[in-house]
Amino acid sequence: MKTYPQAEVMRRADVNRLYDEKVNNSRRRRQPEGKQPEKKKRQSKIRRPLLERGMGLDLPFLLLVLVLVIIGMIMMFSASYPSAYYKLNDSYFYVRRQLIYAAIGLAAMIGISFFNYNKLHKLAPLLLGFAYLTLVIVLFLPGKVHRWIEIGPINIQASEIMKFALILFFAHWGSLYYDKMQSAKYSVLPGLLVFGSTAALLILEPHYSGIVITAILTVIMLYIGGMQMKYLIIGFVLLIIAVLGAWVTGILTYAMQRMDGWGQALIYTTEEMWQTTWQTRNSLYAIGSGGMFGLGLGQSRQKYLYLPEPQNDFIFAIVCEELGFVGAIIILLIFALLVWRGITLSLRSKDRFGKLLGIGLSSQIGVQVILNILVITDWLPNTGISLPFFSYGGSSLIMLLMQMGLILSISRTANIEKQ
Repeated sequence: MKTYPQAEVMRRADVNRLYDEKVNNSRRRRQPEGKQPEKKKRQSKIRRPLLERGMGLDLPFLLLVLVLVIIGMIMMFSASYPSAYYKLNDSYFYVRRQLIYAAIGLAAMIGISFFNYNKLHKLAPLLLGFAYLTLVIVLFLPGKVHRWIEIGPINIQASEIMKFALILFFAHWGSLYYDKMQSAKYSVLPGLLVFGSTAALLILEPHYSGIVITAILTVIMLYIGGMQMKYLIIGFVLLIIAVLGAWVTGILTYAMQRMDGWGQALIYTTEEMWQTTWQTRNSLYAIGSGGMFGLGLGQSRQKYLYLPEPQNDFIFAIVCEELGFVGAIIILLIFALLVWRGITLSLRSKDRFGKLLGIGLSSQIGVQVILNILVITDWLPNTGISLPFFSYGGSSLIMLLMQMGLILSISRTANIEKQ
């Protein structure tokens, strides 16, 4: 083996070191300094929120929905089993079906949360037309009250589809013509056309609580879409005049019958009036007997055939009786947090369509909760307004959960784009 002197070895090491430095410098010139570390930093920023937030989903909002569904299921079973046993000889009839609806709705909610909500932008007019079609179809079905389309074991309430379609359409309209919404041509006129035609079909069902909800949702969507306040004030005055006119003339007989006992549930006037206010009166009895902390879960007395259909519109009266004032307030606070979180997430959206759609869907929850509480406490006439996630009903629960999935989709898109 050939050996080199120590000086020669050191010289060769210096040459190799200089060569390595030259190669490294050449690579740095071809690729700007700092680019690779920045790329690694960006990847870590994206990966961490996706893992922590469940692929971009907003966990606080998702948890609030799940909590309301679970509490609602427990209270719906507690309120319904005496009636189910007496009428159907099956105490688990309502809760068994509601569990199926909840499973379908939750699966749909998670699936829709990964759906690009912007694809609904162009489909909004078509979905509104489909909602009109369902409102027309129910009018030709047998029965005195035309509200449901029966498909096998599932009854689809046409007005639930209409609520969503109306919010979607005005979110689409408001995002397209936001700069022109100050004009009555682009705000008042489409509002009157859409709501007026919807109200006319709902009157024929008849479904007056649906009219009230769609009217409020129309006003909310037009207002957040940019309509001037003066038009809202004018519309409110005209609405009061129309209601008073219908009351005096008796044109809307069915609606007037619902208003006959309003505010008189605890006042005995005539035997007929006493029977008319039976449901509202027992609702007040249930609320009052609950006291501060309630009689205990499952211990309601009014659900034993005193309060008709306790699993539906008056379920919150049973909640107050069993859980008391404290329990009722906690549930209302959870609803308030859900609405607040939904609106907050919607405001983070990068596009106006997402903002309007999310705020509208969140507002629907708040509107129905407020109206339901006002009805069971006799502050509003008994018009049959369900409590979201609590009242028995398949189409209502599934539609609500699907709408919550859209809010999660809006939040997921905003979270990813923010990175």
